[in-house]
Amino acid sequence: MFSTRTDWALNPNRLTEVQRELSAAGTDVLDLTVSNPTHAGLAYDSETILNSLRNRGAMDYDPQPKGLLSARKLVADYYQKDHLCTVDPEAIVLTTSTSEGYAYVLRLLCNSGDEILVPKPSYPLFEFLADLQDVKLVPYQLIYDHGWQMDFHSLMQVVNERTRAVVVVHPNNPTGSFVSRSERVALNQLCRDHDLSLIVDEVFLDYAHDRIRRDTFVSNQEVLTFTLSGLSKISGLPQMKLAWIVTTGPSGKVTNALNRLEIIADTYLSMSAPIQLALPVLLKQRKSIQSQLLERVRINLRELDRQLGEQRTCTRLDVEGGWYVVLRVPAVKSDEDLAIEILREAFALIHPGHFYDFPTDGYLVASLIIQPDDFREGMVRTLALMNR
Repeated sequence: MFSTRTDWALNPNRLTEVQRELSAAGTDVLDLTVSNPTHAGLAYDSETILNSLRNRGAMDYDPQPKGLLSARKLVADYYQKDHLCTVDPEAIVLTTSTSEGYAYVLRLLCNSGDEILVPKPSYPLFEFLADLQDVKLVPYQLIYDHGWQMDFHSLMQVVNERTRAVVVVHPNNPTGSFVSRSERVALNQLCRDHDLSLIVDEVFLDYAHDRIRRDTFVSNQEVLTFTLSGLSKISGLPQMKLAWIVTTGPSGKVTNALNRLEIIADTYLSMSAPIQLALPVLLKQRKSIQSQLLERVRINLRELDRQLGEQRTCTRLDVEGGWYVVLRVPAVKSDEDLAIEILREAFALIHPGHFYDFPTDGYLVASLIIQPDDFREGMVRTLALMNR
């Protein structure tokens, strides 16, 4: 009755089952995985945000497939002001989420069974998006040696005649590693040699821990490049469903891609007029929210380093940006078994590395935007159990 593309394992994983068991028993658990900024105790200007949705223009239906020009100009202005990069509003397609942006681009580039190269470790969302678009994911490795690097040997080994694009996440989730300038040069050369496109996820671009601006891929003119971002991370507003695709590269390819993307977008017409009209206010919120989140990350990383310095069992990996930190722990059992033990005995929820396709056991992943008191106590419990 159902399609094979949705033939997923639908039962909850073991960690979720234990969570539900403890919740049903009324046990308080410190959640070290909170990544939703609206649940992180931040100070939002709620009145201004809500009032921005009260716009009489929302009563007019003005279907523009790529999104309202006024909204696209605001996205272009964001890149000009925050990243010193000029973007043509006509090169921008608005979507309800970066997930929808991925879906548009995969539909644009791939026939059924074509392949997309994705980093490993990385966010598990790609698997579901690829399944829904009948696309095959092929991993390439990120390797850690005093910081993360792309393994171009593994990348070149998996390119074949069915490869259509390389996905890069800048910075990666959960490793927090940015694509370096030398890696960008190598990526462009690889894509030119094999006629591939780049799909670049930049949702965490504004969250460099050293607060030094990193180059955005929207300035990449070497190969056909699709750069995705949106309000979910930029303004800490995942509930205000607005994201975008910026298409750049050789002019002929860009024109062809945008003409096709416009038809894809016109077929779905999924963008909400009230959200687009509210964009001036919603984008403006980024100044307050980003400063709060970066300060939260700084406080929690400093606390983690203090606790790690008082023991010798666990360490953390270097992180440059984003909201997550990777702990290196003794591989005495599977990461999932270890996370379950921490949940059952320390009442702290932390993600096992295998959720993010780490190649071996010995990794745990925690969020850095949790309220500091909860983060401090959760790490005390976790490290105490690890050092027992």
